[in-house]
Amino acid sequence: MKSINVKEKRTLGMLMDFYELTMSNAYLNEGLKNKIVYFDMFFRKVPENGGFVIMSGVEQIIEYIESLSFDDEDISYLRSLNIFKEEFLSYLRDFKFSGSIYAVPEGTPIFPGEPILTVKAPIIEAQLIETMILLTINHQSLIATKANRIVRAAEGKTVLEFGARRAQGYDGAVYGARAAYIGGVQGTATTIAGQKFGMPVSGTMAHSWVQLFDDEFEAFKTYAENYPDGCVLLVDTYSVMNSGVPNAIRVAKEILEPMGKRLKGIRLDSGDMAYLSRKSRKLLDEAGLTDCQIIASNSLDEYTIGSLIRQKAKIDAFGVGERLITSKAEPVFGGVYKLVAVEEDGIIIPRIKLSENPEKVSNPGFKKLYRLFDKETDKAIADVITMSDEVIDDTKPYKIFDPVHTWKKKTVQNFYAVELQKTIFENGKLVYEKPSLEEIREYSKAEIEKLWEEVTRFENPHTYYVDLSKSLWLTKDNLISRYKDNE
Repeated sequence: MKSINVKEKRTLGMLMDFYELTMSNAYLNEGLKNKIVYFDMFFRKVPENGGFVIMSGVEQIIEYIESLSFDDEDISYLRSLNIFKEEFLSYLRDFKFSGSIYAVPEGTPIFPGEPILTVKAPIIEAQLIETMILLTINHQSLIATKANRIVRAAEGKTVLEFGARRAQGYDGAVYGARAAYIGGVQGTATTIAGQKFGMPVSGTMAHSWVQLFDDEFEAFKTYAENYPDGCVLLVDTYSVMNSGVPNAIRVAKEILEPMGKRLKGIRLDSGDMAYLSRKSRKLLDEAGLTDCQIIASNSLDEYTIGSLIRQKAKIDAFGVGERLITSKAEPVFGGVYKLVAVEEDGIIIPRIKLSENPEKVSNPGFKKLYRLFDKETDKAIADVITMSDEVIDDTKPYKIFDPVHTWKKKTVQNFYAVELQKTIFENGKLVYEKPSLEEIREYSKAEIEKLWEEVTRFENPHTYYVDLSKSLWLTKDNLISRYKDNE
């Protein structure tokens, strides 16, 4: 029988930590399934001691919530574990998310301690989606942030994402490419990401192409004849200066120019990039190929790119792979998901998590997140987390203070306040108009430009102010005192 190749639709309902199921089963047993709760996702530390993180992954959260279900195979597996009651399995079979989700838009610079995503939902619904929220936002925000660091280090030169074959799994490759584009890379070598997200794709040849032919010139000649309009030649298979660049120049003169075409570029993938790029540039310019670009790849990141630029390397574009797609220097983003409030008879009751580590003490209650901007410069002054019923009146001066060192105070004037979280789902219905990936990317670039250089620098960046409103601070302080007094 002739097989038919059908793309299988993947469901992710079971992609969760097992404790989400055991707790949910117990919630149902205890008659708590309709209890409304509030969870916040936030993070405590910027990777690589940077100044900010780029929010990413909201679109994939939307896709997950809209398709979240449990099929017969899922139910059968859970039944076989002999842990869950049939009432709970029936609940899962008929599952549909009915809660509300509020999130900071993708591309927004975000900072430690801020509620970047909030879920208001019946306890079981809020609990079951924890893992997917965390793994989605954690991964994409990490890669978008790393990509942006690399792009800023390149100082306007082209950066391409080349990381698929080094990614941690195929989802890491696909969604990592998406996040990298939000972070500012100009394109990807990952074909499926181009297909799925409409990203620019690029790629030329590997060393195997050159090795297949009897000699390097023949390999370059054949490639140029196949792709005369976008010919980029990999020149380091044998010797960059003795054969690679000379053969590339020969192809440009003998093959492409008689066709009315120009050699688009050469690529260096090994060796001393600064030295080889300067020497290559000299040979290309002497041959009249001043428009031929030099592209570098091979284990690059913001540090090596910054070093190459300081060495005045003659490189026009960078293909960045493993150190971007895995965020190799710090491959884990520590976003967490914590219960912050419950409803009792329609009244929101704040909850807090205490810890011996002060940075792990959560901010309680259902909250809002504001960003304050200077009216004259449009630069971000500070973020303020408030209770959900508070409104920052930007028509009058507003006093902010450090939530730990409370004597550090500042009165902000001539500013405007923007509420950062947007409503994504309301009572189970998607109410958010998803921006295109291109719109997210441009929005992110514009929002990062509103940060002071002191916040965006790589070395010892200024700690951006994230303050609590007085009402939130008092709520937190009272809860800390209550629980500590009961010890």
